[in-house]
Amino acid sequence: MNLEWLGFAAAVLTSASFIPQAVMTIRTRDTRGISRGMYVLFTVGVAFWLAYGIAIGSMPMILANTVTLALAGTILALKLRYG
Repeated sequence: MNLEWLGFAAAVLTSASFIPQAVMTIRTRDTRGISRGMYVLFTVGVAFWLAYGIAIGSMPMILANTVTLALAGTILALKLRYG
């Protein structure tokens, strides 16, 4: 049985969880409630997960971490600029 669908489901849910935060941060430019340290560590960690997904050829990991890296990177960039 191919369980890759579990990976895709997890990818969609975890990546989508960043959309509300990213949209709110982009709209308001309010980053006071966001921890810079947490987002630096998280964004770097997601970049490593993406590299790992590429290395092992896992499409769910590649897709999830590409989207999450873009969203988390956007939030981090706004925090660094406006925070």
